[in-house]
Amino acid sequence: MNIPFLDLKAPYIELKDELDAAYRRVMESGWYILGTEVEAFEAEFAAYCESKYCIGVANGLDALHLIVRAYGIGPGDEVIVPSNTYIATWLAVTHAGATPVPVEPDVRTYNIDPAKIEQAITPKTKAIMVVHLYGQTADMDPINVIAQKHGLKVIEDCAQAHGARYKDRRTGSLGDAAGFSFYPGKNLGAIGDGGAVTTNDDILAERISVLRNYGSKVKYINDLKGYNSRLDELQAAFLRVKLSRLDEWNERRRLVAQQYLTNICANTLKLPYVAEKVDPVWHLFVIRTGIRQQLQDKLYADGIGTLVHYPIPPHRQEAYNELGFSSGAFPLAEKMALETLSLPIGPHMDAMAVDRVVALVDAIIENV
Repeated sequence: MNIPFLDLKAPYIELKDELDAAYRRVMESGWYILGTEVEAFEAEFAAYCESKYCIGVANGLDALHLIVRAYGIGPGDEVIVPSNTYIATWLAVTHAGATPVPVEPDVRTYNIDPAKIEQAITPKTKAIMVVHLYGQTADMDPINVIAQKHGLKVIEDCAQAHGARYKDRRTGSLGDAAGFSFYPGKNLGAIGDGGAVTTNDDILAERISVLRNYGSKVKYINDLKGYNSRLDELQAAFLRVKLSRLDEWNERRRLVAQQYLTNICANTLKLPYVAEKVDPVWHLFVIRTGIRQQLQDKLYADGIGTLVHYPIPPHRQEAYNELGFSSGAFPLAEKMALETLSLPIGPHMDAMAVDRVVALVDAIIENV
């Protein structure tokens, strides 16, 4: 039995009638950009995230970049970012002309360590961009306290954490603003690309609404030097269907994760740690091992799909050579890049498939 890392066809099969109806509704309307579907999704997703506003944009990177731009952060400014994250978090900062300043993670949760943030703050620091990595929220209360003390904005990168909670509060409402990705593999994924910003800030919401549409409120009248970054009607319609199932599908992910946590016996593996105050949505189930390549190769040979998130940390990417970070500059991020492996997980993975992965992981670790 082959088990893919993530089955992207299964969601369509489950929701075929509703998704097909959404497609027909949009196609028959003759209106494909910034119409009623986007407006409805924005209202529904804002309510889901317990935030005042949602502004649909083209993708998750644009969501973060537009937040940074809208806050007026640019050349000469610094934004604190995690040292271990997908490069889009850093790109959002540099696309605005600002400089990302990396901070190492909590070794247990892999999220940015609040205890290490304050030492990275300088007079140039304007914001802290936190990532809720793998679907588990960062420790937001101390981060917000630090931000308030130093007059900084807190920007959430929620690309992997749709629906996750921190002390019973949803991601998307834990800081000043949040960026979401709706890439197809996300917990809430479009059938194509898409993104959104959520915030309670009236001024920020208005500014991003203008920036995403060429800097224009009224056609051919441009108040700002804006961008073309709009969530389209078709993706909004699909997302509305999937949003209605998000909590159910996240609960299915939790059951898969619990099965892994309960049944994997290999004591040389580091399994995910979940802090008491958080309710993760298990976008990824990430283990750590010093024999990652052997484990991944043997699982692949047995038909089990796995992925590495992420093999090269941003500070070691050629794209960021100008920052001058040498090997060993951020040892925790580098160690995780060498040891982490993501096992299959998703809302359409059944218990039999999970049992097969568990049995193979334990057998491989025991015999390597």
